[in-house]
Formats: sequence, structure tokens, C-alpha cells
Amino acid sequence: MASTAAGKQRIPKVAKVKNKAPAEVQITAEQLLREAKERELELLPPPPKQKITDAEELNDYKLKKRKGFEDNIRKNRTVISNWIKYAQWEESLKEVQRARSIYERALDVDHRNITLWLKYAEMEMKNRQVNHARNIWDRAITILPRVNQFWYKYTYMEEMLGNIAGCRQVFERWMEWEPEEQAWHSYINFELRYKEVDKSRTLVMVHPEVKNWIKYAHFEEKHGYIARARKVFERAIEFFGEEHISESLSVAFARFEEKQKEFERVRVIYKYALDRIPKQQAQELFKNYTVFEKRFGDRRGIEDVIVSKRRFQYEEEVKASPHNYDAWFDYLRLVESDTDADTVREVYERAIANIPPIQEKRHWRRYIYLWINYALYEELEVKDPERTRQVYQACLELIPHKKFTFAKIWLLYGQFEIRQKNLQNARRGLGTAIGKCPKNKLFKGYIELELQLREFDRCRKLYEKYLEFSPENCTTWIKFAELEAILGDTDRARAIFELAIGQPRLDMPEVLWKSYIDFEIEQEEYDNTRGLYKRLLQRTQHVKVWISYGQFELSIDSDDRIQRCRQIYEEANKSMQSCEEKEERLMLLESWRDFEDEFGSFANKERVQKLLPEKVKKRRKITAEDGSDAGWEEYYDYIFPEDAANQPNLKLLAMAKIWKKQQQHEDEEEEPHVSVIQYLLAGLDAEAGLWISSLRLWIKLSSYLSNERTVK
Repeated sequence: MASTAAGKQRIPKVAKVKNKAPAEVQITAEQLLREAKERELELLPPPPKQKITDAEELNDYKLKKRKGFEDNIRKNRTVISNWIKYAQWEESLKEVQRARSIYERALDVDHRNITLWLKYAEMEMKNRQVNHARNIWDRAITILPRVNQFWYKYTYMEEMLGNIAGCRQVFERWMEWEPEEQAWHSYINFELRYKEVDKSRTLVMVHPEVKNWIKYAHFEEKHGYIARARKVFERAIEFFGEEHISESLSVAFARFEEKQKEFERVRVIYKYALDRIPKQQAQELFKNYTVFEKRFGDRRGIEDVIVSKRRFQYEEEVKASPHNYDAWFDYLRLVESDTDADTVREVYERAIANIPPIQEKRHWRRYIYLWINYALYEELEVKDPERTRQVYQACLELIPHKKFTFAKIWLLYGQFEIRQKNLQNARRGLGTAIGKCPKNKLFKGYIELELQLREFDRCRKLYEKYLEFSPENCTTWIKFAELEAILGDTDRARAIFELAIGQPRLDMPEVLWKSYIDFEIEQEEYDNTRGLYKRLLQRTQHVKVWISYGQFELSIDSDDRIQRCRQIYEEANKSMQSCEEKEERLMLLESWRDFEDEFGSFANKERVQKLLPEKVKKRRKITAEDGSDAGWEEYYDYIFPEDAANQPNLKLLAMAKIWKKQQQHEDEEEEPHVSVIQYLLAGLDAEAGLWISSLRLWIKLSSYLSNERTVK
């Protein structure tokens, strides 16, 4: 207990900090570290030089140094630099045996340290201990065979010593481990230095890469073995195959053959490579091919190069976008101009295999021309009718006729069969088309075909089918009637026209009526023509019909033609007095005026001139789309004499205008009254309901003005 208490008394007491306020100058950890780093850079004074004068001092020095090295090794055996420094110090004192012992002790600690082996072997070589050095290298390559530095230094030592056989033996041992390419090249260069060409050739190609094949071939070429070099290139091409053929290998092979003046072989090599190498990887190949053709080829060869380049571009384009039919068209145009039929057929088959994914006609319009061009190529270029027929039939089977069809394909197929003198197949095909998917273009094409064949009975049947399909088509009725007229059957033509104008719905009735009227005029059936005009006027009161009727009567060679024409104009004028379109009425009167100017008397001219309307400018309100007031606009209106007589207000308007002109000569004192009158005149163009109030105001204003003048 006493000892424990004494021990406690011996413990020094910690001084308590009385002032805990922060110091005036604060020092950060960063400043402490920076100051420590700066002091490290301060140069310490070098130790004093020590001169050894006798053996005893030398032994003391050696003992002191060895003790220091051993202490360092004992502290950390794994630090190899301590071992190397120790051994190098012993070596500097010519104590080779001691240095060797230190290296061996170090190898026991870490036998996989590359630097340790290199320093050990270099020490033996410096001291000309050749056998010891060989022993060390053998041990090193046995323990670490994948360290190429050991092999390089071992072979270099043997070669420098003139031990060629030993050096070759080391290389052979090295090659058994199949090292990297540079090791093989070192072995080859070693054999070449001593003129051992055959031994260099027999080395196994452990790294069959493109550059090594090229080096092998250049090696044979360099030593004059041209056939062997060509054989090496051929073996390389065969080794890589068509799928993995290399651009650089093909270029090297072609240049080799070019040096040997084998231009045809060069051309074959380039074409073989261009057909198999992906297009984006063959830029250098194509460039060399182009240069070769420019140097040694003719114009045809240069064109082949350009065509090949364009083919590559089109191939890439259609691979990137198979449904880009414009690219297919360009590609096919190119191959058709330069390649054989089988190649063209192959490209066509690839193109037509890209069917549009959506069954809508707008997506098929460009695609269908691939089939058309394919069929025309087979017929016109290859002269193969049977294959052309197969192309047409395959195309017609592919089109979804229930949704849409292409009349062009059916008509081209029919025309093809006609050219092959197979009329039955042509009619069968077009008949199938009309039965499956009738279209206007199909009927027209089929009828045109039968007309060229002079099969008029078939044309009549086709026209009947056509009119059953589309009875509102006026052009069809007209063509049918013209056919009958050409054939001389006037009654049938007239009956067709009668059926046509009797249809409840027509797309161009005015054209049909005009054709019917022209037909009757050509037949000189003027009474029928007049009847047609009257029937037409019962349906429509269009001004052009009246004018045409009048011109017709004027064109007939008869005595009363002028009177008839004038009578028609009078009837037209009476009929159109209730017409809302004043421009049409004006057109009729102008046409009547021109007629009277040419054929009428002075009285008739005056009569028509009085019927012409007066052109006046008016204003009307404009209403916007949302119903708001958008202001006023000016427009021109026509006032006919008959209308002015029926509307007294128009006379009042004319009188107001005359009075306005008279008032312009009055004094300046009356200008306020004139402005009021002008305002009223502008208001006369307003709605009809304001006329009564305007008239009353007018009367009051007139009386007021007269009273004012009386007072003055």
C-alpha cells in the first residue's frame, strides 16, 4: 500500500491552463506543413572527409559500414535496395565473393525480383566471370521465363562472346515459350546476320498477323525469292479467308505484283478485295486501285474503278435504308450499264424484297416502279419473255387489290402480251383487272387497246361496262357517242347522248350538252339543235347558253338568221331581268351590242345602248368574323334603266346629285348647309328602311333653305 501511494506521489501533476483565450497570432496546420517542407530543402553541411592512412583504420571503416548495412537489412529484409547497395559496396572494394554471397542471401528473400537478377548478372559480367554469369542467366530464365529482358541480355552476352551456337540454343529455348513478335524478329535478325536464310524461313509463325505475313513476304522478296514471296501472300489470303480479308494485306500483295509487272494479277487482286472488304474499310484500297488504273490501265479500266466506287456507295446507302427506293433506282441504273444479267437480276431481287410495311398506296407508288423496271429490263435487254411474264404475274399477285391497285401494271402486262402476239392472255389479264378492281384508267386503256385492234363490238361492251361502273362520267358518254358517230350509226349516237343527259348526276354536264349540240350541228339537224338549246335553257339560264344560242342562229345560212338572233337576245334580256348576277346581264347586253354594231340599224343600236346599265360607286359596311364592325368598303354597282324606273328613290338620288352640283357655286356662308346635304347624300346608300326618314328630313331642309333666301 505504501509503495502504491509512493507511486502515485511520483506522478507529475499536469499544469492547468489558466488563460484559455485564443492567441493573437493563429497558426494553421497548413502553415506548419509548409514550414516543415521548406526546412527539408535547406542544405545541410556535408560530412567531413575522412582519410584512411593504414590497414587498421580501413578494417575499422569496413566493420562500421558492414555493421550499418547489416543493421538496415535486419530492420527490413524486404527492402531490396538495401541488399543491392550492400552488394555494390562490397563490389567496389573488390570483394566479389562477399558481394556474391549478399546477392544469394537477397535471392533467398525475394527470388522474383527482376532488378536483383539483373544487378547480380551484371556484376558477374563486369568482373569477367562468364560461367557465373551464364549460371545466373540460366537460373533467371528458368525461374522467370516470361521476362524478355533476361533472354535479350543472355543472347546478347553469348553473341558478344562469339558463342553463336550457344546463342542459337538460347533463342530456341526462348521460342519454345512462344514470346511476343519482337522476340521472333530478334531471332530472325540474328540468323540473317550470320547468313542463315534457310533457318530464318523455317521459323514457325506463332503470331499470324497481317504485318507479320507482309514482313515474311518482303523477306522472301528481298532475298530474290519472288515465287516464294507470292506463295506467302497467297497463303496469307487463304489463311484469313474471304470474311476476314485485310485491306493492308491486299494492298501489299497488289504492290508486290505491280513491281513484278503483273498488271492483270494486280487488277484481279484489287477487284477480289473490293468485292469482299466492307466499303467503309476499303478507302485506302480503292485509292490505290484508282492510282494503279490511271498509271497502267486504259479508259475502260478507269471507268470500272469509278463504277466500283459508286457501287460501294450505293451498297452502303441501301444497307442503311432498305426502303429508300430512289437509292435502289440509282444502284440498278448503274449495274444495268456495266454488269452481266445475273448480277442485275440479283440486285433487282434484293430491291423488290423490300416490300413497303404499310398497305397504303402512297407508300407503294415508288416501290411499284421497281417491278416495272425489272419487267422492262427482262423484256428489252435480256430478251427473256417467259421471265418477263413471271415478273408481271408475281407483281400482280403481290399487290393488295382489295385495298388499292395500279392500273399501270395491268396495262403494261396487257401490252406485253400483245407484243408477244398472245392476245388471249392480254384480254384475260385486263378482264381480270376490270373484274377485281375496276378503275377509269383500266377501262380507258382496255378500250384504247380494242380500238387499235379494230374490235368495235368489244369496245361497245367495254363502254357499257364502263358506264355501269361510272354513269356520272361525261367524258365516257361523249367518247361512246363519238365512236358510234365515227362508225356511222347516228341514231345510236343520238340515243347515247339522250341517255347521258337524262342521268340524275353528272360531273361535267355543260361539256356533255355542248358535245351533243355540236354533234347535231355537224349532222345539220338544226331543228334538233334548237330543241336542245330550249331544253337546256329550261334547266339553266346561264348567260353563256343564251349567247351560244344566238351565235348558233347567226351561223346558220338562212334569210331570217339576223331576226332569229335578235329575237333570242330579246328573250334572254327579258329572262335575265330577274337575275341577281348583274355582271352576267351586262355580258349579255354587251354581246347584243356587238351584234347590233355589226348587223343592226341605227335605231336598234340606240335601243340596245339605252338598255346598258350605269356604273356607280357605293359603300357598304364590313362585318368581321366575330360580328364586330370592321368599317366601310367601296364597290361598283350597275343600275339598269328598267330597275331605275321601278325604283323612284333612284330618281330622287339623281336629282340630289344635280342639286349638289348647283350648290357648289353658292357662297361660303351656305357651306354648313351644303355639308349637311352631303351627309344626307352619303346616307342615301344605307338600308331601305331609312328612305322615309331621309325624305322627310330633305323636305324640311329644303323649306328652311328657301325661307333663309327670302329673308336675305
